[in-house]
Amino acid sequence: MAIDAGFLDELRARTPIASVIGRRVKLTRSGRNWKGCCPFHGEKTPSFYVYDDHFHCFGCGVHGDVISYVMQSEGRSFPEAVEELASAAGLEVPAQTRESREAVVHARSLEDVLNATQALWAQALYQSEGRAGLDYLLARGLTRETIASFGLGWAGEGRGALAAALEREGITPAQMAEAGLMRLDEDGRPKGELFWGRVTFPIRDRKGRLVSFGGRILGDGQPKYLNGPETALFSKRRLLFGLDRARAAVRAPRPKGVPAPDLVVVEGYMDVIALHQAGFTGAVAPLGTALTPEQLEVLWQVDRAPILCFDGDAAGRRAAVK
Repeated sequence: MAIDAGFLDELRARTPIASVIGRRVKLTRSGRNWKGCCPFHGEKTPSFYVYDDHFHCFGCGVHGDVISYVMQSEGRSFPEAVEELASAAGLEVPAQTRESREAVVHARSLEDVLNATQALWAQALYQSEGRAGLDYLLARGLTRETIASFGLGWAGEGRGALAAALEREGITPAQMAEAGLMRLDEDGRPKGELFWGRVTFPIRDRKGRLVSFGGRILGDGQPKYLNGPETALFSKRRLLFGLDRARAAVRAPRPKGVPAPDLVVVEGYMDVIALHQAGFTGAVAPLGTALTPEQLEVLWQVDRAPILCFDGDAAGRRAAVK
């Protein structure tokens, strides 16, 4: 059954997994997470942990999200589990149609476009054309390991270079436009590449899937920072840069007495990357917008008390107060 990925993400976001599991399993607080005796194998010492969006048993290895928990604990099929959770959350499951199946396949094709682009830009950063970008990142104090870990890259100076490279892989300008890599004219036709002459920052969703890019121009050009447009994969108001890494760091099991890192909201890509490199692995940032209610909901799912650490200028203070 093909169900729209966006609907499934909304269903998971609206369904607190600890509440669902807590109906059958006695859970107790363990730092920012929950623990209890595994319902899937007999045990006397709790090794079953529930995080903000998934569960994991360190005894038997069972693992999954709220949908797979209902499937495994109640013996339901995937559609049945989705229907049950949607009903409890007050959502209506989209009817499975030819269009919905095609939309799932289409989303995957857009991911392919973005991943092909990422491979080209990451490689270009270490070639002669990307030397200025690499020098900029190193001058900002980033190590080569950090640069590679975050997948930073370089979009070349020449407009049309990316389109030409992707065309050799069978990717059309129309697909590039749908993936947020090209501008559109008044008639909705692709008219030019969006990113060129910029250091590039891959933007990933909370599961680590590539959904868009950001870019920083070198020199005095404007805008200094540029984000990809809204697409079928990318919603600026619902995502935060670095969220996939921060969530993994905050929810990771750790020895008793060792606290989880704080979830810290800062202003931009470079702030997040520098903080992660310095060991503050809970850092995230909005994507070119003021902090939105949807982003706050995401933050509260990860941590009950996220810290706002915007710039100390007037604009930063106003944003924090708001």
